[in-house]
Amino acid sequence: MTIDPDDQGLGFHLATMGRRRALQLLGVTSVVALVGCGDDDASDASDTTTTTTANGDAASTTEGTTSTTAAGSTTCEALPEETAGPFPSDGSNGPNVLRESGVVRSDITSSIGSASGVAEGLPLTIELTVLDLQNGCTPREGAAVYLWHCDRDGEYSMYGGAEDQNYLRGVQVADANGKLTFKSIFPAAYSGRWPHIHFEVYPSVDDATRSSSKLLTSQIALPEDACNAAYATAGYEQSVSTMQRTTLDSDMVFADGYSQQLGRMTGDATSGFTVALSIPT
Repeated sequence: MTIDPDDQGLGFHLATMGRRRALQLLGVTSVVALVGCGDDDASDASDTTTTTTANGDAASTTEGTTSTTAAGSTTCEALPEETAGPFPSDGSNGPNVLRESGVVRSDITSSIGSASGVAEGLPLTIELTVLDLQNGCTPREGAAVYLWHCDRDGEYSMYGGAEDQNYLRGVQVADANGKLTFKSIFPAAYSGRWPHIHFEVYPSVDDATRSSSKLLTSQIALPEDACNAAYATAGYEQSVSTMQRTTLDSDMVFADGYSQQLGRMTGDATSGFTVALSIPT
């Protein structure tokens, strides 16, 4: 099945992207300074983390939202609000998986309840750190994250060709360090979108029952090198050609800036990948 572009209509996206561009032009992002965030130059210079690849070469990857400046202080900026797309299953657009028994789980590869399907694909671990912007970007212990993404064929469970399944959807609660982990599979690249993962942040697991209680809706952009490696494996053949027609700079969601949402990727296409992102809210 070919998935339509992941939005809620052209008008919605133009409005959403327009708001974000306007905020940038008006300098509203300078509000970050009021919550102890560093200056823009320091933040930009420190968003890149240097790691060492398997062959010993230095490689730079961007984690997104928190970094350490030359002076040793931590900078912190709110992630951009993004569309949940047409397939959130959070009660805002049809079904609501958040009310399903068993939705609070780390392993989201299988369906829950009366559904029994399992999503096949290259293993992907998703590691998130939820931070509290209003309290100096300290860990937001007890916050709940609802996360979902498409399967290896570009389908979203509970909709379309996978409507009888509810895999690749789940909720996890942040620990004392603000950390939580999901075990999943590498999502496909489908027409109109760069490979991505959706998530919503809620104040607590008790609040994670309806979209109206959320603190943030955003998306994780997956690094190009990892996508190309993943899509070279069996089962992802359709994603290869799709990637050739898509770029981060032209993506309808990430085109106006994605540095804060680009996950830090480790691992390989043999053993699986891990993507990490910090989420100040």
